[in-house]
Amino acid sequence: MASPDADAALVPVADIEIDAVLPGRSGFLLEGRGADGAEYRLELHLDLPVDDRTRQVLGELFSQSEWKIFRRVEQSPLAQLRRERARQRP
Repeated sequence: MASPDADAALVPVADIEIDAVLPGRSGFLLEGRGADGAEYRLELHLDLPVDDRTRQVLGELFSQSEWKIFRRVEQSPLAQLRRERARQRP
Protein backbone atom coordinates (compact mmCIF):
# COMPACT_ATOMS: atom_id res chain seq x y z
CA MET A 1 0.00 0.00 0.00
CA ALA A 2 1.31 3.42 -0.92
CA SER A 3 2.06 5.79 1.91
CA PRO A 4 -0.35 8.73 2.23
CA ASP A 5 2.73 10.88 2.87
CA ALA A 6 3.69 10.33 -0.78
CA ASP A 7 0.47 12.01 -1.96
CA ALA A 8 0.55 15.74 -1.22
CA ALA A 9 -3.19 15.97 -1.93
CA LEU A 10 -3.91 13.96 1.23
CA VAL A 11 -3.97 15.67 4.60
CA PRO A 12 -4.19 14.02 8.02
CA VAL A 13 -7.56 14.27 9.72
CA ALA A 14 -7.06 12.18 12.84
CA ASP A 15 -4.63 9.83 14.56
CA ILE A 16 -6.78 7.55 16.73
CA GLU A 17 -5.86 4.99 19.38
CA ILE A 18 -8.67 2.45 19.70
CA ASP A 19 -10.04 2.01 23.23
CA ALA A 20 -13.12 -0.16 22.61
CA VAL A 21 -14.34 -2.53 19.91
CA LEU A 22 -18.01 -3.48 19.80
CA PRO A 23 -19.11 -6.23 17.41
CA GLY A 24 -22.10 -5.42 15.25
CA ARG A 25 -24.34 -7.39 12.92
CA SER A 26 -22.22 -6.72 9.85
CA GLY A 27 -18.94 -5.46 11.28
CA PHE A 28 -17.50 -3.54 14.18
CA LEU A 29 -17.83 -0.23 15.97
CA LEU A 30 -14.45 1.12 17.04
CA GLU A 31 -14.18 3.89 19.61
CA GLY A 32 -11.08 5.78 20.62
CA ARG A 33 -9.42 9.05 21.43
CA GLY A 34 -7.45 11.01 18.90
CA ALA A 35 -4.11 12.70 19.36
CA ASP A 36 -6.14 15.93 19.50
CA GLY A 37 -8.00 14.67 22.60
CA ALA A 38 -11.33 14.32 20.77
CA GLU A 39 -13.40 11.14 20.89
CA TYR A 40 -13.87 9.28 17.61
CA ARG A 41 -16.16 6.49 16.48
CA LEU A 42 -15.43 4.40 13.38
CA GLU A 43 -17.90 1.99 11.83
CA LEU A 44 -16.41 -0.91 9.92
CA HIS A 45 -18.82 -2.90 7.75
CA LEU A 46 -17.89 -6.28 6.28
CA ASP A 47 -19.49 -7.47 3.04
CA LEU A 48 -18.98 -11.14 3.85
CA PRO A 49 -20.20 -13.35 6.67
CA VAL A 50 -17.76 -13.89 9.54
CA ASP A 51 -17.96 -16.78 12.00
CA ASP A 52 -17.83 -16.15 15.75
CA ARG A 53 -14.17 -17.21 16.16
CA THR A 54 -13.01 -14.94 13.33
CA ARG A 55 -15.10 -12.08 14.74
CA GLN A 56 -13.43 -12.59 18.13
CA VAL A 57 -9.93 -12.57 16.61
CA LEU A 58 -10.66 -9.49 14.50
CA GLY A 59 -12.09 -7.71 17.54
CA GLU A 60 -8.91 -8.43 19.50
CA LEU A 61 -6.72 -7.21 16.64
CA PHE A 62 -8.73 -4.01 16.22
CA SER A 63 -8.63 -3.32 19.98
CA GLN A 64 -4.83 -3.25 19.76
CA SER A 65 -4.75 -0.93 16.76
CA GLU A 66 -4.20 2.72 15.96
CA TRP A 67 -5.79 4.34 12.92
CA LYS A 68 -4.52 7.25 10.86
CA ILE A 69 -7.29 8.90 8.87
CA PHE A 70 -6.46 11.04 5.81
CA ARG A 71 -8.64 12.87 3.32
CA ARG A 72 -8.03 14.28 -0.12
CA VAL A 73 -7.89 18.07 -0.29
CA GLU A 74 -10.22 19.57 -2.85
CA GLN A 75 -8.60 21.97 -5.25
CA SER A 76 -9.87 25.51 -5.58
CA PRO A 77 -12.18 26.25 -8.53
CA LEU A 78 -9.42 28.38 -10.10
CA ALA A 79 -6.93 25.48 -9.92
CA GLN A 80 -9.51 23.13 -11.46
CA LEU A 81 -10.16 25.58 -14.31
CA ARG A 82 -6.43 25.89 -15.02
CA ARG A 83 -6.06 22.11 -15.05
CA GLU A 84 -9.01 21.71 -17.46
CA ARG A 85 -7.61 24.40 -19.80
CA ALA A 86 -4.18 22.73 -19.78
CA ARG A 87 -5.81 19.44 -20.85
CA GLN A 88 -7.60 21.13 -23.74
CA ARG A 89 -4.43 22.60 -25.23
CA PRO A 90 -2.84 20.54 -28.02
